Formats: sequence, C-alpha cells, structure tokens
Amino acid sequence: MLDKIKKTAKFIMNQCKTDLSGFARIKSAADKLNELNSDYVFLFRKLFNMIILKAWEKNSSDIEIGGAGTAKSIWLRIDGIKKKVSDLPSLDEDEASLLILSVLDKYQQSELFEKRNLDFSYSVSNTRGDKIRFRADAYFEMETLALNLRPISPDIRTLESLGFHPMAMRFLNYGYIKNGLTLVTGITGSGKSSTLDSIIDYHNHNEPAHIIIIASPVEYVHKSDKCIIRQREVGSDVRSYPEGVVESLRQDPDIIVIGEMRDPETILAALELADTGHKVFSTLHTSSAVESLERIIAEVDTRDRERVRNRLADVLVSVISQKLLPAHGGGRVMAKEVMLVNGSIKSAIRNNNIGEIYMMVHQGAREGMMTMEQDLFRLFRESRISKKDAMAYANSKSRMEGLLKMV
Repeated sequence: MLDKIKKTAKFIMNQCKTDLSGFARIKSAADKLNELNSDYVFLFRKLFNMIILKAWEKNSSDIEIGGAGTAKSIWLRIDGIKKKVSDLPSLDEDEASLLILSVLDKYQQSELFEKRNLDFSYSVSNTRGDKIRFRADAYFEMETLALNLRPISPDIRTLESLGFHPMAMRFLNYGYIKNGLTLVTGITGSGKSSTLDSIIDYHNHNEPAHIIIIASPVEYVHKSDKCIIRQREVGSDVRSYPEGVVESLRQDPDIIVIGEMRDPETILAALELADTGHKVFSTLHTSSAVESLERIIAEVDTRDRERVRNRLADVLVSVISQKLLPAHGGGRVMAKEVMLVNGSIKSAIRNNNIGEIYMMVHQGAREGMMTMEQDLFRLFRESRISKKDAMAYANSKSRMEGLLKMV
C-alpha cells in the first residue's frame, strides 16, 4: 500500500505546473487529488487511518504528520515527551501533504487555503468497532502542509475523581450557583477540555438544565440525559465564538460552555453573558489565576479596562488552572490551582490590586482554595511526582523552594 501511495503522490505532484512552488503548488496538488478516481483517495485515507490508530494504541496524546520540521518522520507525544517513531511510515513533504488533503472535504480545503489554518474533528473506527475521535489542526510550515492530531478519550473522568474540595465542587455546580463565569486554564495539552467535559458530564447526570457548547472543534460528543445538550462547532454550525455567544442568548440556555476565550470580542461577550444571569464556563491559555485575570484585563482597550475589571469582579465565580506532570510509574497526573472568588478577591479585582490575590488563594485552604505550588507540594509528599518535576512545573520557583524545605 505504501509503495502505491508514494507512486501516486509522485504522479500527482508531477501534474502540477513546474513554475509553482510552496503554497500554490500544494493548492494545485489538492485540485489534482480531487480529480483522481475515489479509489486513490481512499488509499490515502486508509494509510492515514492506520497511522493514527497505531499512534492511539501507543497511548499518544499528540500526533505530528508532515511539514518540514518533522524531517519525514511521524512524531508522537507519549507521557508528555515528544519523539519520532520508527515503526510508522516515513513520508516526504509531498506525500504527507497529500495524505492530509485526502481527509479534508472541498469546503475544508477551501477554508485551509483561505485562512492558512484549519481546526476540525476526525473520526475512525478501530478493529473492535469503537469510534475514536481526534481533534485536528492543519497548518502551513515553511510553505509545507503539517497536521497535529490529538485523540479525544472515549471515556470521561468523573468530576469527583479530579480531587476538588467540596466547596470547589459547589462553586462549579449549577444547582448551587446558577450564574457567573468559571475559567479552566492551562497551557496547550494540560487537559482543559477534559476537565470541561467532566463538568458537563456531572451536570448532565445530576442537574436538569439546557447546556449549549460552542467549540472549535467539538471534541467529546455528549448524549443528553438530565440535560439537553447542544453542541455547536465553529466553522460548520456557527461562524465564530462571539457570534455563537450572542446567538445563544436566543436559545434559552442555562449553561453556556465557550471552548476558548481567544480574543477581546469573545471575552466581552462571555462577561456579558455571565452578567445576564447565565452560568458560563470557558478556557484560557494561562498558568495561574492571577495571570488569567491580568490576561483578560490586558486584552481589552485601555479605555474599557476599569469597566471590565468591575464586571469581572461581579461575575467571576472561580478559576481552575491546571498542569499535567509525569507521574511516578508512568502516565501523567494533574496538578491544579483553585481560586474561589470571595468578597476579598472581588475587592482586589475591582480596586486593581490583583497582585494581592496569590496570598488570598494561598491562605484560602479552608474555603477550598489552593495555589499551584501547594498542590505540587501535596503530590510530591504523596510520592506521585518527583521533587525535580515539582520545581520544574511550579509557577513560582522561590515559593516552591520554600515549601520543599519543609520536608
């Protein structure tokens, strides 16, 4: 199969005009691929499915295909470590580009060439007939086409298993607090989406409500139980996050989940949504509660910052910042910082004293709060992570050193 694909790829690329290069050459290759007999496209997809299923069987959290940077190899991230894999096919830039294009329909190809980037979901069945979903991002690198895929776990961890304090569980619960904004933050690959899915799943089986999820792309597909769950994918079901947020107001929601607050328009729309009496969950690419507050305020125009601070103080309910660390014995373990917004934290936000909030979280254990350093220290004392990793993943090295000296 691989030899036939390589020959087909060479044939397609030879059909492209000799004066084309880079982006234009890949776009021309897409047109030639679409003109081929569907059996050839199926062959590319068969190889693609084989690659990603093998990567999934290796418990890979990320798969890298194509682009100049891969040096013709397929790379996987396993237990947090990125490495190239020798038992998966070696593909040159043209072969990888055609492999990626083969799994996109014409609309997706058009979006990719227009925006130079495409977020989408992809599904494939394994030998047992189980459907495995992947979140995918196709993009250009040095005028070559590249793809990152992330398997979406078919199982959701229960919210109770994530180790939140009972008070934190209350703050997350629609039955206890029916409005306001909760943020789940962390770097890419820190498990934010999985935590959001755990929160959604908890409500789905415990609290009757209408949940609208706006995501890019939709990852885990929830089946309505006690909740009616609507899942809208940016690009196919709705044009953008801000438009999806505005439209949700006319759809009678109780809980709105915004996949990511990635721009000022989405941030302002989310704050307004929470202010209208809805419970809102969203994510940010930040490493701590304090950084999350600073990011939101910094994203808006200087003239609007005081107004945004006041609204944020009014609507913010909690911030969960998380990281995934290598665990003793293999696998990964989650460390988290939890800020539950009380009167003191509201005043600090409103008065622009955000720098004081870290110590409020540090001293808020009885209320269910903890800093990242405190949770890393707990994991170290329980022998679940190494001392080296506790230091490496700490937001504040000096505070982490201070805690470790207590042992």
